[in-house]
Amino acid sequence: MADIAIRNEGRAGRITLTRPKALNALTYEMCLAVEKALLAWRGDKAVDLVILDAEGDKAFCAGGDIAELYATGKAGDYDYGRRFWRDEYRMNALIAEYGKPVVSFLQGFTMGGGVGLGCHGTHRIVDDASRIAMPECGIGLVPDVGGSYLLARAPGRLGEYLGLTTDRMGPGAAIHAGFADLYIPEGHWADLTATLCRTGDVAALEAAALTPPAPDWNVAAIDRLFAGEALRDIVNALRSEDSDVARDALGRMDKNAPLSMACTVEILHRLRAGTPTIRKALELEFRFTARAVEHGDILEGIRAAIIDKDRNPSWKHSLDGVPAAEMSRMLQPLPDEGLRFHEKEG
Repeated sequence: MADIAIRNEGRAGRITLTRPKALNALTYEMCLAVEKALLAWRGDKAVDLVILDAEGDKAFCAGGDIAELYATGKAGDYDYGRRFWRDEYRMNALIAEYGKPVVSFLQGFTMGGGVGLGCHGTHRIVDDASRIAMPECGIGLVPDVGGSYLLARAPGRLGEYLGLTTDRMGPGAAIHAGFADLYIPEGHWADLTATLCRTGDVAALEAAALTPPAPDWNVAAIDRLFAGEALRDIVNALRSEDSDVARDALGRMDKNAPLSMACTVEILHRLRAGTPTIRKALELEFRFTARAVEHGDILEGIRAAIIDKDRNPSWKHSLDGVPAAEMSRMLQPLPDEGLRFHEKEG
């Protein structure tokens, strides 16, 4: 397959994204290929671990390839998106629950669908150029591909902050927030990959890791400002405080889809109400994404971002004007078949 290279190398199963000119954006066919390989290696005694990486230095994977989603949605075909997300989410859960180490080398941009591929494994490697984000609210989605699971487990209210502002994390911030594990300069990655393939042992990764740079967040301010029960509470808190943190966050959020942000807050709160799991997160996300093309803002978000590129979306609601009933409708249990996952190992 031209967009992805899948092979056995020594003791490792290797998956390399090969679309550097497209920032390794993930297509539907690539998702299915990853799933097929992971299932084959799961019971293969010759494979001790899985390595995920990508060609080029700009991006591990900057997101999903959403042009087809726009084309089908504009034509009134809402099943394409639902099918894509259903199959992609099943693959995301497979990675998160995999019985063998999954090592991902996250250079450059890792966003959206790239987070679902690269940030659910056991050993997530970042370097100085790594930039990780969940930008979905900017195109009328919610943080998905299991991103809400990671956000719900982030310290304090970083989950709300990252989901609503779509802020990009450098290496230290990504490790602090739980999106990455180890800070290793990229110059060591080729040798480490060769060692992993030869030995099938992840111990070399820990030995090579350095202390990551400290994130520059004002954590106390974020925890205070993003503690509201609903989007409107958070917006009111930001508007009432004259600080750099509040002004910057409000400026970022003013560009994003209000319905998506309201539902993001609700999803994170529901996940934290119990014990967050990848499956519960994906099921909540799918309630929204399954309805997003027909009832949400995603077609307008994609139009503004990648079709017309005017960066001026016309959202359905104002920042503090999302009706509670509409948010509830987007997150109601689906009347038809939801997600199906692979049986857990063991």
